[in-house]
Amino acid sequence: FGTGNPAPWNETMRPGDNKWTMTIFGRDADTGEAKFGYQKTPHDEWDYAGVNVMMLSNQKDKDGKDRKLLTHPDRNGIVYTLDRTDGSLVSANKIDDTVNVFKSVDLKTGQPVRDPEYGTRMDHLAKDICPSAMGYHNQGHDSYDPERKLFFMGINHICMD
Repeated sequence: FGTGNPAPWNETMRPGDNKWTMTIFGRDADTGEAKFGYQKTPHDEWDYAGVNVMMLSNQKDKDGKDRKLLTHPDRNGIVYTLDRTDGSLVSANKIDDTVNVFKSVDLKTGQPVRDPEYGTRMDHLAKDICPSAMGYHNQGHDSYDPERKLFFMGINHICMD
C-alpha cells in the first residue's frame, strides 16, 4: 500500500526527506509487519500523494526467472516496478518525455534525480512543471493483461506554474 504526501506544501517549512511519506510499503499478510518501504519522492514539494493503484503481476526477468512484481504508475510521472517479495527496485521509467521534475531515477539508490529548475522553493518561480499537482496518473484504476503482458493506464497530461 502507499502513503501520501507530507504537509505543509511549502517545502521550506519541512526540511529533510520527510521519511515514510510518498512510500510503497509491503507487509507480511499474516503478521502485518512491514517487510519493506520504498520512498518514491523524498521531500515531495508538488503534492504528488502517490497512494493510487498497485498492480501485481508475475513475469519472467531477463534470465527467464519468474518474479513477483508490483507496478505503480505514480502521480510524479514515473512508473515504478518493484520485486514485491523484497521491495527491490526493478525499473523506474518516465510515463513520457515531458516529465521534467526528475531527470531520471538512479536504479542503484532508488533516488530520483531532481531538476532544480522545476522545484517549488519560495525564492523561485518555476514555469511549466510537469506533471502538475494533479499528477500524470491520479486515482483512476488500471489493469494488467497477463496474456499480452501489457498494462493499461489512464494518464493525465497537465503541467503547472
